Amino acid sequence: MDYQFKEIEQKWQKFWADNQTFKAESNSEKPKYYVLDMFPYPSGAGLHVGHPLGYIASDIFSRYKRLKGFNVLHPMGYDSFGLPAEQYAIQTGQHPAITTEANIATYRRQLDQIGFSFDWSREVRTSEPSYYKWTQWIFMQLFNSWYNIENDRAEDITTLIEKFNASGSADVKAVCDDDVKSFLPSDWATFTEEEKQEELLKYRLTYLRESTVNWCAALGTVLANDEVKDGFSERGGFPVEQKKMMQWSMRITAYSDRLLQCLDTIDWPEPIKEMQRNWIGKSVGASVKFAVDNSQLAVGETENSKLKTEKYIEVFTTRVDTIFGVSYLVLAPEHEWVAELTTPEQKQAVEAYIALTKKKSELDRMADTKTVSGAFTGTYVINPVSGERIQLWIADYVLAGYGTGAVMGVPSGDQRDWLFATHFNLPIVQILDAQKDIDVQADPTKEGKYINSGFINGMEYKEAVAFLNNWLEEKGFGKAKVNFRQRDAIFGRQRYWGEPIPVYFKDGLPYLVQEEELPLLLPEIDKYLPTETGEPPLARAEDWVPAAGQHYELSTMPGWAGSSWYWYRYMDANNNDEFASKEAVDYWKAVDLYIGGSEHATGHLLYSRFWNKFLKDLGYTKEEEPFKKLINQGMIQGRSNFVYRVNDENGKPTNTYVSAGLRKEYKTSALHVDVNIVENDTLDLNKFKAWREEYANAEFILEGGKYICGVEVEKMSKSKFNVVNPDDLIERYGADTLRMYEMFLGPLEQSKPWNTNGIEGVFKFLRKFWRLFHNEEWVFHVNDAVPTKAEHKALHKIIKKVQDDIERFSFNTSVSSFMIAVNELTDLKCKNRQILEDMVIILSPYAPHICEELWVLLGNDAGTLSYAAFPTFKPEYLVEDEFAYPVSINGKMKMNLNLSLTLAQPEVESILLADEHFQKFLDGKAPKKIIFVKGKIINVVV
Repeated sequence: MDYQFKEIEQKWQKFWADNQTFKAESNSEKPKYYVLDMFPYPSGAGLHVGHPLGYIASDIFSRYKRLKGFNVLHPMGYDSFGLPAEQYAIQTGQHPAITTEANIATYRRQLDQIGFSFDWSREVRTSEPSYYKWTQWIFMQLFNSWYNIENDRAEDITTLIEKFNASGSADVKAVCDDDVKSFLPSDWATFTEEEKQEELLKYRLTYLRESTVNWCAALGTVLANDEVKDGFSERGGFPVEQKKMMQWSMRITAYSDRLLQCLDTIDWPEPIKEMQRNWIGKSVGASVKFAVDNSQLAVGETENSKLKTEKYIEVFTTRVDTIFGVSYLVLAPEHEWVAELTTPEQKQAVEAYIALTKKKSELDRMADTKTVSGAFTGTYVINPVSGERIQLWIADYVLAGYGTGAVMGVPSGDQRDWLFATHFNLPIVQILDAQKDIDVQADPTKEGKYINSGFINGMEYKEAVAFLNNWLEEKGFGKAKVNFRQRDAIFGRQRYWGEPIPVYFKDGLPYLVQEEELPLLLPEIDKYLPTETGEPPLARAEDWVPAAGQHYELSTMPGWAGSSWYWYRYMDANNNDEFASKEAVDYWKAVDLYIGGSEHATGHLLYSRFWNKFLKDLGYTKEEEPFKKLINQGMIQGRSNFVYRVNDENGKPTNTYVSAGLRKEYKTSALHVDVNIVENDTLDLNKFKAWREEYANAEFILEGGKYICGVEVEKMSKSKFNVVNPDDLIERYGADTLRMYEMFLGPLEQSKPWNTNGIEGVFKFLRKFWRLFHNEEWVFHVNDAVPTKAEHKALHKIIKKVQDDIERFSFNTSVSSFMIAVNELTDLKCKNRQILEDMVIILSPYAPHICEELWVLLGNDAGTLSYAAFPTFKPEYLVEDEFAYPVSINGKMKMNLNLSLTLAQPEVESILLADEHFQKFLDGKAPKKIIFVKGKIINVVV
């Protein structure tokens, strides 16, 4: 029978599911290998052909590792909390769980029909209470922990309380808020319970504080930076403004240095590591205090008893040596002191500037390096080293969450500061004798000696930095400091469809629910919108209260919560007592291969590393890093097709469409057309007419009897009608063809356009492979003869090629090599069981369905192919011991003669002269001379 891919694929997909063929053991004598894909958010649109690219690659590798004798864990699940389902619920009133369940069913059907070797017994869904129970549990561990700088790790909060009881706050070295109190043990003993909890909250790894957030009123929620583009929400395009809100945050900054250092220990793409390095942004410099001159505006307490009568603005700088060149100070517009440090005369201008800033996201503010803007507060500060009065401004290039929310302006050494000073006519002071042309632009040099710099005049860079750091610390005006650009991660969303935060409030302070109360379930509500008074949707839940006078947290966790630890749940997915057992975690350890998109570089991939390090600190895991090797698959881009509508002389569109090659002869408008009614860029005219009502009576100007469409590579999207559904291709060509074709498109890491035109060639290859095992009547037919040298050679070439390619993730080059090997075996008329059985094993990671069918036809037990042994490459089969010598007579090529490369000229001459075929060319003449070049030619002169 010819290659009946539909029946074959359905048969083996059912077999794998019924027999749990790919179920991994959590303990095995085999070496373990953990392959993970970034699990998908199940959208209503389902998969398009771009989505499975990484999954196919990881599946090939997983199947290969099983054949190599590994115990492979290759799981799949769903990141099923998310804003899209909630938006749909708001529009329709349908519960997000119903939408999510329907979307998951679509995804599961599509994933199954592609033939992935997932261990579905370990499936996770982040929106399932049995899963988010443990997300809540990890939150509770973070709440009950603090970061001990001395030990460089997180510890239980009880160890901090013990320190407070024993010695107060004096000896505590912690990552904490800036406004922690100084107190003795006796003071701590007198604190009320509320006062103690309020102080401990400043040390906890997850805590509440007022933060500047991206607020989207239309969506009724806070958005992450990567969910905002050009001041609008990425989903829906609604306006987003900067707003201060009380928010849960996580102290990821406690791990900044470890997150940075450990990048050198993992096998990740360098661009991803560089993005994380830049995001973490380690800077070595100094913290400097500038006293507010108009102290009558705000008189407050400071840490330094000498400075009690004044307010100080703290600035972090990496160039403390330039401090004598400071000509102004800038605060972030959202800095908490802006209102009180603004004079009445400047109030209107400052408030107007703040209103403009709120319309920009932080990313937009950081990215815009060309626009110069700001507003003078009317207040002055005192330069601590020179005593000079300098102006205090606000400007949107300063962010409240980075450093102290204040920067010092040194126009002679920083181009941004130079542009600001030039724009607002502020002083530009030269500070090094090596600086040049500072009237034209800034010169950031560190060369030369300092001038106009008071007591460091004549010094050079290193000496000046050391001297200033010591001087500032002695005088109480500052100290040397390491700073990080990374800020604590906001951990809350004002929405419904997310994990409830396991916290209740009593007397305004947060307390954890009891562990036995987990999971804290999402309550049922009547609408999914914020309340009429602006509270989050959870405020609509009636009777959802822990006790009289208390209330639960009304925000839910952000989208990244459930994905920050999910790989551990796969290790022990059905455990009701722990997020994963110690035995399972000790066995699987970490993910050996992780495949997913680079767009998660500073989101999921950073948060996952943070949570992993925290769990290790508390002894729940042993690995410092969760993902040993990371591969970012490229994007499959859409290949759009266009029809060209003819316009009349007045530019009015007609219902006539001209083929692409003739369009220059007419006035036309290009229109996207559904790529699914186009084949090899030729439009199916009948399908086009049926596609939309307005095209029903369309007329066509053809070329060569065909309508040829225009082509352009664009992002795959519904609006461009260039989305290709894998269901359609599987229906037409089969899953094995789709799998191999996606790999054939190009290198895994590179983006490439989708082009269905070439898929036919891969389908023909699989049909040709099937034909190897059958006779002319399509009856299965192999023999048990001893393989020939040529057959061994063809086989071992492909063994080595595929093994090398898979190990270096070069899947596209394997596909073309398979085609060559099958052509060679076809030419050799190979029907040898030994050769063909090994070919089935080698091809099975790429095209598992056809190979399972052939494996059984070869007499093997069903289901044993996945755990067969990958053939061993034997280099001796590739050693050339024969050569097909071209034989020429008087310089004219006549024939080829296969001879051993070990033969010398006398032996070659004897064999040649005895060859009947050669004698026919001599026509009875005797050779005068035989020229023999070993391994190259034989030339006979007659």
